[in-house]
Amino acid sequence: RPPPGRPSGLHDAAAMNAARSGYRVFSANSTAACTELAKRITERLGAELGKSVVYQETNGETRVEIKESVRGQDIFIIQTIPRDVNTAVMELLIMAYALKTSCARNIIGVIPYFPYSKQSKMRKRGSIVCKLLASMLAKAGLTHIITMDLHQKEIQGFFSFPVDNLRASPFLIQYIQEEIPDYRNAVIVAKSPDAAKRAQSYAERLRLGLAVIHGEAQCTEQDMDDGRHSPPMVKNATVHPGLELPLMMAKEKPPITVVGDVGGRIAIIVDDIIDDVESFVAAAEILKERGAYKIFVMATHGLLSADAPRLIEESSIDEVVVTNTVPHEVQKLQCPKIKTVDISLILSEAIRRIHNGESMAYLFRNITVDD
Repeated sequence: RPPPGRPSGLHDAAAMNAARSGYRVFSANSTAACTELAKRITERLGAELGKSVVYQETNGETRVEIKESVRGQDIFIIQTIPRDVNTAVMELLIMAYALKTSCARNIIGVIPYFPYSKQSKMRKRGSIVCKLLASMLAKAGLTHIITMDLHQKEIQGFFSFPVDNLRASPFLIQYIQEEIPDYRNAVIVAKSPDAAKRAQSYAERLRLGLAVIHGEAQCTEQDMDDGRHSPPMVKNATVHPGLELPLMMAKEKPPITVVGDVGGRIAIIVDDIIDDVESFVAAAEILKERGAYKIFVMATHGLLSADAPRLIEESSIDEVVVTNTVPHEVQKLQCPKIKTVDISLILSEAIRRIHNGESMAYLFRNITVDD
């Protein structure tokens, strides 16, 4: 019954406005394995997963149907990235656009592992695909993104709207402290100089030593005939003296060395992504040779592509610890060395704080710039 003195129509309008100020959480995945994280997040929030249908038609096209009203609400789309990356991207784009045309107030993408993040730098005649994807998401209607451990923090600059780049390191550090009994005898290892800053951040918070593997084979831009010398140089052609460039010395990789003492220690290799595991397996072999008696690998995103489970099982690595930003249940069945840390807590808290307009600073406490 409306309050005395207020017409029934105004009361209904007030009730409608109150309903509009709510939020809904949707999953943009069409596969059951990928909706597991969304279910964990909604359970922590005490909310129900939004009603929608996402499926692939027989001709391969993606279709999304929103089954409830979203007008005037904050909508959070949770999209975990399975092996079929491009389908997941299209699901996210189409759902965001469907919500935009359904008059949602804000559309926030919760993308724990941001795809194409490795393609964030120009390589010869390639393209910065990550920038393209950022533009597509903005065009589709997203107004905010929550992600975790971007491969390069500068990726945030590709977006025309806010990006919250959460960190998984507190959960991985807690795992080290609780699940590795003699972790005080451990040393944090960077498998390449590029990962040294991240490893240093872990080492400082755990009060442990640091080691860096140097001389590992790395993907570098090599000088090769790729058509840049077109049109071909004419023999005996006269070159203006002012155009003579200094001779570039070829790179020569140093022999593999470990900077730091790992003898009689537990070695904990830290990184943001573990995909092709050959480099991790090679690093583990080197650390074994240098006297490490136990080897752990800690990473945020466990893509574990191709034969990764088999290679890990046959390697010197004792345990691989990853978070559930990417579904990897099949890989865990193939390799019992793979362990999972749940990060749904921080994602659900980020959703709650963004919806309520609260500060996100608490989620970044004790997080360093290099983490």
